[in-house]
Amino acid sequence: MVFKSHHQCELLCYLVVAQLIARARTGEWLRTDHFIESLNMWLNATGSRADWLERIQLKMQSEMVAMDFGAPPHLADEAKLAELFADGWRLDYDSPIVRSIYAACERELAAK
Repeated sequence: MVFKSHHQCELLCYLVVAQLIARARTGEWLRTDHFIESLNMWLNATGSRADWLERIQLKMQSEMVAMDFGAPPHLADEAKLAELFADGWRLDYDSPIVRSIYAACERELAAK
């Protein structure tokens, strides 16, 4: 990826939250078109890029990490998940939940 590991982790964290929101809304993980839309929104906002292989890896990784967080009731509630955002699409890194998802993303990226 064109961006550094901190940015990779922020992106993966954002995508995990997007996966959780999709699951709360539909009972399914993000459809491919919605995943691409979420990914492109983050990449465009940060001026980052990812090639097609990295995009596929991010989709799989975001689902894997999201599976670990999908069981707690507060993370299956769309309204509660919306509270994880501070300003529009930006995650609130002061939130303990966001920090725990970010830590899980760090572990996932370190394992690769």
